[in-house]
Amino acid sequence: MRHCGTKLIITERLILRRFEESDAELMFNNWANDPDVTRYMTWGPHGDISVTKALLQEWHKSYSQVDYYNWAIVLKDIGEPIGSIGSVSYDDAKNIIAVGYCISKKYWHQGITSEALGAVIKYLFDNTDCNRIESMHDVRNPHSGGVMKKCSMQYEGTLRQHGKNIQGIVDECVYSILRSDINKNSKH
Repeated sequence: MRHCGTKLIITERLILRRFEESDAELMFNNWANDPDVTRYMTWGPHGDISVTKALLQEWHKSYSQVDYYNWAIVLKDIGEPIGSIGSVSYDDAKNIIAVGYCISKKYWHQGITSEALGAVIKYLFDNTDCNRIESMHDVRNPHSGGVMKKCSMQYEGTLRQHGKNIQGIVDECVYSILRSDINKNSKH
């Protein structure tokens, strides 16, 4: 699969940019240490800012890889990162990229995550030759599925005991959008 790496994306309300090591305090305070935000994630609240700083150092190094996609979600109005979105995995042989996201609970239910996901879907289809973008969520987190639906991703089913997050082994709902779907939707 042809990759293009993490590049700047600008939408109506958002700037999606690479994380910087100086984002540690805002990331820690806005979402990375919040148990409500991390409830359905594969990682728990950071607990200490040193965890956030170490993670940002790793992410910063990874930006040199053309197959690495990870954006800070920055709300233009306040100019600070309020969440993250990026590829959690990919399969070059099948031209599939899986996307995950999280956002500060202060900004839940405002369409921000949908705006970010829609922009990332467009970016990946415009700049890579991926054929399928997919995302999954714990069945107990239906709001995440709502974000996927708003971005024209189709619900494909529920995989029993398929995922693992900080709560253990969980059932996951699977959504996807194909390159061929883009022409059918005016959103993309």
